[in-house]
Amino acid sequence: MKRRTLDLLFSIGGLGLAVLLLVVGVVLTTNANFANDYVRDQLGAQHITFTPADKLSDEEKKSDCLREYAGQKMTTGKQAECYANEYIGLHLKNMAGGKTYADLGEPQSALREQVAQAEQSNAANLADLQKQLAEVTAQRETVFKGETLRGLLLTSYGFSEFGRKAEQGALALYLGAGLLLLLSIAGLVHAFRTPANATFAAPEKDKVGA
Repeated sequence: MKRRTLDLLFSIGGLGLAVLLLVVGVVLTTNANFANDYVRDQLGAQHITFTPADKLSDEEKKSDCLREYAGQKMTTGKQAECYANEYIGLHLKNMAGGKTYADLGEPQSALREQVAQAEQSNAANLADLQKQLAEVTAQRETVFKGETLRGLLLTSYGFSEFGRKAEQGALALYLGAGLLLLLSIAGLVHAFRTPANATFAAPEKDKVGA
């Protein structure tokens, strides 16, 4: 095969692949921008602001991200992750002793049965049981709201991570496209500098014996 022909084939193929990588990179960049804008708009609409540094509790001050984002409005996925885990998670743990909405269902049901029995027998501790039931019910409702908000914020964080991964993928594709473009250009230059009759890996002619 002619060396020039081979160089042209590789160079044209490299240019085509570079264009393909560039197109995929643009698609990933578009998706990354959509994810970032969506997360920013959705979080911004909630008007959540981190507690100022001078108002953080001693436990909250132990969190690096709560100190870092103190006083800032929540607009990024990393901020949402911090608020969900370090702020809401901390307060839920302190409020319910680490118990979840599901965990509090059993004591709530047990108290309901005790209240029902006390009402039937007109027990002396009825008022106390009703108070306990009201406290557990309020606690469970608060935990449910906190867990729901925490889940939504972590979903936003996860969505933002997809955007970040897309940005990284797009950057790798852009670098690959740029490298292929340079190699293709070098191949074209070499092709036109190569003599037209030059061959690649041409078989040696058999030597004729004396």
